[in-house]
Amino acid sequence: MSGTTSGPGVSVAGPDPRPGWLPDAVARAGARLVAPGPETEGLLWFGGDLADLREALTSAPGTRWVQLPSAGVDAYAEGGFFAADGVTWTSAKGAFSRPVAEHALALTLALLRHLPERARARSWGESAGTSLFGADVLVLGAGGIARTFLDLLAPFGTRNVVVRRRAEPVDGAERTVTTDHLEAELARADVVVVAAALTTQTRALLGDAELAAMRPGAVLVNIARGGLVDTDALVAALASGHLGGTAVDVTDPEPLPDGHPLWDLPTALITPHTADTAEMVAPLLRARVEENLGRFVAGQALEGVVDHAAGY
Repeated sequence: MSGTTSGPGVSVAGPDPRPGWLPDAVARAGARLVAPGPETEGLLWFGGDLADLREALTSAPGTRWVQLPSAGVDAYAEGGFFAADGVTWTSAKGAFSRPVAEHALALTLALLRHLPERARARSWGESAGTSLFGADVLVLGAGGIARTFLDLLAPFGTRNVVVRRRAEPVDGAERTVTTDHLEAELARADVVVVAAALTTQTRALLGDAELAAMRPGAVLVNIARGGLVDTDALVAALASGHLGGTAVDVTDPEPLPDGHPLWDLPTALITPHTADTAEMVAPLLRARVEENLGRFVAGQALEGVVDHAAGY
């Protein structure tokens, strides 16, 4: 696997992990492709059993950088991987924002136009629907997906509020507030979009109290992580008619089991974690890996560095 340059050794790990473009990308960056071991300084992880990642890191004690293939890193945080000293971890956060934000917009429009009910209908029914134009939209999170979603909302003239850890301004939002003000903002929103990272602090961010605080008839979209929303509380809020509908690309548990009550609710739209399919993600992940390879060799700041304290 070794190349001919004198640059840092870069390894790949996981089951059949090496895509065909990778050797050329490593060489162009000025690095050497090596087996995980004493020469490894950078490790590219393309997914699989985390035991394989742990084994690779054990065999390569000189690793200074690990590239992960996903935007979410909760599994790695829970596995204790970020405790390693001297290792910079980078994720794909921000790299997949366009397709996921696009899906969030599609789900939002589907809910407001009552498409979940119409897809199940077998008779003409009554006229129903709400326009997104001029709606009050609450976005939980301020990462790449949230910001791209706000860009997509611009033609609709929506009034947007962002909830995040720090009340720093976000382009496209009229206001930014901290999570201390979540319930008050939930009461004002027509549409709530969950685009936050899943951490120990944000698990079940939306539970019974928060869903009850939402404006009656409002809709909820989750394209982030299923664990951000209490599933039982969501089912209850939909079954009672308090919520106008929900559209989720992620669930807790995931996959959502056959026969789960969420499947039977006419105001629920569930997509099987397809906001960013493999076909969509592959070129975006490649671009992130190639960018970070060049930066790693040049000693420059890497893209998508994981904030260990924040957990994403």
